[in-house]
Amino acid sequence: MNSKNISSSRTFHFAKGETLLIDKPTDWTSFDIVNKIRWTIRIKKVGHAGTLDPMATGLLIVCTGKNTKKLNEFQYFDKKYEGTMILGKTTPSFDSETEPDSETDISHLTKTMLEAVLPQFRGQISQIPPAYSAVKIKGKPAYLAARKGEKVKLKPRDIEIKSLEITKINFPEVQFRVHCSKGTYIRSLVRDIGKVLGVGAYLSGLRRTHIGEFSVTEAFSIQSFVELARQQMTEAEQNQKLS
Repeated sequence: MNSKNISSSRTFHFAKGETLLIDKPTDWTSFDIVNKIRWTIRIKKVGHAGTLDPMATGLLIVCTGKNTKKLNEFQYFDKKYEGTMILGKTTPSFDSETEPDSETDISHLTKTMLEAVLPQFRGQISQIPPAYSAVKIKGKPAYLAARKGEKVKLKPRDIEIKSLEITKINFPEVQFRVHCSKGTYIRSLVRDIGKVLGVGAYLSGLRRTHIGEFSVTEAFSIQSFVELARQQMTEAEQNQKLS
């Protein structure tokens, strides 16, 4: 599938159907992106594939018009991420959305010790999603209960970690890359690595770089997309008045 589908010189056909690659900025929800695009192009039929947490950045696939039928297909593609974990601390949400609730000394940790635990997280593994997630419990997202301080019990899921490698270590900060299957929670992966090391860990940064063959290097920033879309719509309106 060709992901080179968003040139600034091309003409969009939003109602007919477009597949857009957007580089989601931090602090935006995936729905914020969809809502902004829907409002900009004045079309209700807009959706996204593969939710990103507000703190995460990177590739989000957005479809318009008839292309929204492809969203389910895109959901099943593998994903690639670049992330940063903090060792020695844990948080209730497994990321920086919530404040640390425990701290453990990590002065004994070495690169060798960290690398030694990674093999058990590669391949087919079972993973429990975070309580602070959109996984449904009795029809409602788990995070609603978690944020009220209620205990949340989620069932483990079978996922696949196709590759996992450390790219930089500056304890307590560790940067990594991961290639994984649909349904993988990187926050849970980091939590489990910290648990096996015996010191705890949380995810402090995450960027999605690929969904299948689609790459974030070919994506619009939301600002540049809005500018191009508005420019095209203005030109189309002017041409219609002249015709």
